Amino acid sequence: MSPLHPEPGAPAVATRGLHKRYGRETALAGVDFLVPEGAVYVLVGANGAGKSTTFKVLMNLERPDAGTAEVFGVDAGRGGPRARAQIGYVPEHHGPGYRWMTCGQLLRHAAAYYPSWDAAYAEHLGRALGLKPHRRAGTLSKGENRRLQLVMAMAHRPPLLLLDEPTDGLDPVIRRRTLALLADHLADTPTTVVVSTHHVTEMETLADHVGVLREGRLVAQMPRDELQRTVRRYRAGVPDGWTAPPGLPQARRSRAGRELQWTLVGEPAELTARLTAAGAEVREVTTLGLEDAALAFLAEEDTV
Repeated sequence: MSPLHPEPGAPAVATRGLHKRYGRETALAGVDFLVPEGAVYVLVGANGAGKSTTFKVLMNLERPDAGTAEVFGVDAGRGGPRARAQIGYVPEHHGPGYRWMTCGQLLRHAAAYYPSWDAAYAEHLGRALGLKPHRRAGTLSKGENRRLQLVMAMAHRPPLLLLDEPTDGLDPVIRRRTLALLADHLADTPTTVVVSTHHVTEMETLADHVGVLREGRLVAQMPRDELQRTVRRYRAGVPDGWTAPPGLPQARRSRAGRELQWTLVGEPAELTARLTAAGAEVREVTTLGLEDAALAFLAEEDTV
């Protein structure tokens, strides 16, 4: 299976040839983004890779220069409110628009827009996250504002959650509680989740699909099991003057004396055979954690 083609099935989110520029800067360059319905999809990338822009296009907050974006088969642009009604969204940067309202007032205001709003669930989430209903939105800290956003995104139990750095600004206790609430939410409510995060290890137990954006291009997209099967660390002894086989799909290399360590992408048996045929002695092949496997697609080669 190609890194750019996840498992077949009806997608909850699908973009095709998505392009977006801001002046001379390219934010998205032909992104074909597929999220299977019911998946927990972790989107990985450096700052400026295009993660937030992708979310904004899906929310119809930005219009693409080319390409299409659909949410449950509805065009995110032409479908507008119908598409957004299916989404609970936590943006990367957001200050409440009604700064004079209290948190409680803001939640009641949001409830009016969602027929599926679950007031008892909103109260439960607010209590669990330590939200203070009497606090005015304009006085909230970054972390407190994040908690409010999470409640507003989840309380109407949408079929799709778009979470852009959802734990950013949260202290360790609330961060763990947020992840536990998300796990409980997934157990109780049929939901597709797309999470953009720099804290990939936090999603280790929840993620089942992974995508990697690099400079506006989707360089990898696959089920989590396939990612960890095909991206591994190889340790090999090599003779002086050794040359790697041509076209070896390497992500990162380091060298100490006659020992070479590579993170390689591909079928382990095939890669081991190619290295051995080229004169290397493969001493160890190591499975990587979710974060290391995903970040391998972002790492520059190290030539030591």
